[in-house]
Amino acid sequence: MELKAETPVLFDETDGIDFEAVADTEPDVILAAYSGLTEQDYETLSDIAPVVAYPDAPWATPWRDIIRTNSKAIGLADEGDKLITDLEGDIARAVAKYPQLKGKSAMFMTHVDPNDVSEIGFYTTHDTRTQFFEDLGLKIPGSITDASKGTDKFALTRSAEQIDVFDDVDIITGYGDEKGEMLGNLRKDPLISKIPAIERGSAYLLPGTKPLATAANPTPLSISWVLDDYVAALAEAADKAK
Repeated sequence: MELKAETPVLFDETDGIDFEAVADTEPDVILAAYSGLTEQDYETLSDIAPVVAYPDAPWATPWRDIIRTNSKAIGLADEGDKLITDLEGDIARAVAKYPQLKGKSAMFMTHVDPNDVSEIGFYTTHDTRTQFFEDLGLKIPGSITDASKGTDKFALTRSAEQIDVFDDVDIITGYGDEKGEMLGNLRKDPLISKIPAIERGSAYLLPGTKPLATAANPTPLSISWVLDDYVAALAEAADKAK
């Protein structure tokens, strides 16, 4: 469906923020509640317009706080609260279709290098991808919560020789490819394949180049757009975790 709205200006941040391009849009305010702004970035952007930065850590602001922070900044706090309520209703309705999710433990792997699986990377409890599991009726396993203590990093790694620490994980998800080759490589690896969730097939890797990949990192747009597909994929993995 086409909304016939004006296409917003998009920025390529591959080599950092294009400050000149941002300035050209003549913004009234710059919303960066979920971002990785450095102090220097903040100061430079503040010369363009008032900046609303993340409250605690980069790339770690929960989706509800993103909405509250941004909506308040543009004078729409009440509308922000309503949006949160609406999205919570959407989540509840989606999750209600799949009771098999309730109480299952889930881990989100970071991007996997198919040429080097000597380490397994995972997002900690400080990352929104992991936090979102609890919205979906899942729980965060002790292996992840314990590893997250004493650090503010949003991602950590464990060597393949330490994979037994993930024995308490029912479901594994992460970023993969459309053909499933990445997951196939993990299943063939002599060490990684011994992780129970990999061994029994209760793992699902999101197709990294498809819209569905945005589901794991919750935002107002991704939740309303691809939530149902994400929950269905996790439920299919949960069926194999029995």
